[in-house]
Amino acid sequence: MNLRKDSISKVTKYFSTESLAASFLFFLVLSSWYILRPVRNEMAVANVEELPYLLAAGALIMFLVNPLYSWIASKSDLRKIILFCYSFLILNLIFFLLSWRAFDLGDSIWLGRIFYVWCNIYSFFVVSIFWVVIINLYRDSRTRGFYGIIMAGGSLGALFGSEISKRFSNSFNDFGLEFFSMSSAILLFLAMLLAIFITSKSKYSNQLELNNVGGGSFDGIKNSLKRSEIRNIAIYVWLWTGLMTIQWITAINIVEDWSQDSAQRLRFFATVEQVTSPLTLIVQLFLTNIIIKKFGIKNIMLMYGLLFFLAYLVYGLMPSIISVGIVTVILRIFEYGINKPTRETIFSALQKNDRYKSTVFIDTFISRFGDLTGSGFIALSKFTSITANAAPLIALPIAGYLSFIGIRISRDNEIKDL
Repeated sequence: MNLRKDSISKVTKYFSTESLAASFLFFLVLSSWYILRPVRNEMAVANVEELPYLLAAGALIMFLVNPLYSWIASKSDLRKIILFCYSFLILNLIFFLLSWRAFDLGDSIWLGRIFYVWCNIYSFFVVSIFWVVIINLYRDSRTRGFYGIIMAGGSLGALFGSEISKRFSNSFNDFGLEFFSMSSAILLFLAMLLAIFITSKSKYSNQLELNNVGGGSFDGIKNSLKRSEIRNIAIYVWLWTGLMTIQWITAINIVEDWSQDSAQRLRFFATVEQVTSPLTLIVQLFLTNIIIKKFGIKNIMLMYGLLFFLAYLVYGLMPSIISVGIVTVILRIFEYGINKPTRETIFSALQKNDRYKSTVFIDTFISRFGDLTGSGFIALSKFTSITANAAPLIALPIAGYLSFIGIRISRDNEIKDL
């Protein structure tokens, strides 16, 4: 009887008002982004030849915007950061809406390119600001256990936003960005209000956590270069995003060799999504906290490199459509169900200045730079006449180094209760 009560108590604590509020906040944030994502992808198709330049432009703008964000954060508290950043993004959405409709720029190829670059920046910053809220307010051993259910809220938001975008798809030819921008702006506005409400109800609301962050405009960049514990996290994120890009491009090549039928390829990608999404959601809701506690941060950070090592061996030695399906599902579940919550746990234990600034710099510029590095690796492989199947085998040492950096991170960042 007591065992049953303890189990019910644990479930009640896990699905508490705090965890559900943060989960719903992530639902709103990712819903806002995933409504725009298909439009971003359509802009990519329309500008496929210019994509390398547009990606480079996005990375450069992220690098330039980070000092501006750090300056705002230095002069603000958490509520003001939420208000300023999300309000600015909402105004951007209104600007695109007016440019497309009122200013009749819907046929401008440059507006489409600008929107594509902006979407890439939006996707990283809107999520990064969300995690700034979480790692500053959910920092003790109890609330860190909410990261799994918080991630689950994001997964549901991605599904919801995608469905909304699908429903509006027929309106794009006639109304352009109108419905997409309006819906995304409304959801982000609701997210902003909820985030401010959560900060006001937090146990830190009357403590120093909500005072001005202080510091300078270049703290995020400087700390990522000078401080070993931050630098190792930055290297880790750079490596895994690069490795994930190498994996994805290799998978695309295998899929193209497997079938020349677009409909068949679409069915394959849809099947992968249908398998990945529910499995990831189950892990986030019920297993994330258990796995982190059972295996520990060190082993989880080590495991990513090992998974990439095995994935690259499979791609190099046994390239097949089955291999692509299995590797994609496992890596996606591990990233969003286990590794991402673990990284945010590490972020939550950083010093105040780094929680506000370094984490944003890493989640935005370093992540995008990793994508560019991965695509550059594949491009260099093609330039040197290395076969597509051999490229992952050459990248095996990078996967090993990722595990090494993961171990160093776990040693540098001791996770303490507050």
